[in-house]
Amino acid sequence: MNNYQGERVPKENLETFVEEIFLKAGLDEEQSKLIARHLVFANLRGVDSHGVSRVGIYTKRLDKNLLNKKFEPVIKRESPVSALIDAQNVSGIPVATYGMELAVEKAKKSGVGIVGINNSNHCGMMADYVKKAVDNDCIAIATTNAPSNMPPWGGKERFFGTNPFSYGVPAGEEANILFDMATSKVARGKILLAEKNKQEIPLGWALSPEGTPTTNASKAVDGVVLPVGEHKGYGIAFLVETLSALFTGAAFGPYIGDLYKELNHSQNVGQFFLVMRADLFQELETFKKRMDQIIREVREVPLMDGAKKIYLPGEMEMETAKEREENGIPLSLEVIDELVQVAQRYDVEPSLIQTYV
Repeated sequence: MNNYQGERVPKENLETFVEEIFLKAGLDEEQSKLIARHLVFANLRGVDSHGVSRVGIYTKRLDKNLLNKKFEPVIKRESPVSALIDAQNVSGIPVATYGMELAVEKAKKSGVGIVGINNSNHCGMMADYVKKAVDNDCIAIATTNAPSNMPPWGGKERFFGTNPFSYGVPAGEEANILFDMATSKVARGKILLAEKNKQEIPLGWALSPEGTPTTNASKAVDGVVLPVGEHKGYGIAFLVETLSALFTGAAFGPYIGDLYKELNHSQNVGQFFLVMRADLFQELETFKKRMDQIIREVREVPLMDGAKKIYLPGEMEMETAKEREENGIPLSLEVIDELVQVAQRYDVEPSLIQTYV
């Protein structure tokens, strides 16, 4: 560790480093580039739980041949406005990217594009996918289910995953809206990252295996996370499960393979994308002007005591991305150490992530 004590790494260096790892892990150049760009983009936005800290487990599953390294998803059903993709157990990020691009293509032709994916894997940060739609002047909703880590409200045993829900809306002169949330109080990846960094977690995030509130990240990993907004978050998690799994034919709830613990079979995760052209009901320019109006008026709402600013959905992440573009992406020593170990396994030169403070 003595040679790798840097805390900030330039985005370009980190992308090149991660891409090289996935190439050595057996993926083709396009998949490796997509995964590297996606993971670093998550770090850039401050969503470190879904960033390069996932390189270790992604490559571990590739090494165990738990994923199909050849990108060969199959469209099983298709209409002018919809498609069902059998991912054929390929890496989640490349096939989810393909799925969103297909949904956007259909929306641009027909007004609406709906794509479901089954036999997929963990696909990272959902905001990346809705951004692709927004960049094409479309409104988008994206969901994915996840391995069981959260009980239904009132229960104490795992059933649902953290089941993220994301949406994106294009604006005009103002910044586009990109919203991404776990339906648990916190993404489980944040607890895993806290465990990796030997940090405690806030009380209220999770329960221990005994069913009691805990600040111990390791006990939380073995226990359950709790739904955001109690019964309301549980209700959204149920919808995400329905769209991502029951609708697409993917595994649901306790039948999904655990990314970290079940290293002997595939995951069969599901994804769902709904994309709509923003000019379906009115001219695009009119819609964007109205979006700018609501954004500006929301910002002008008088502040409550103690508040310094009203943020729009995704604005905090946008500010973080700007700062990290300029100053580099902060990585903990524990994450750097793990990345170095992975690099050494593949004979990848780790100098790209040495000290850049």
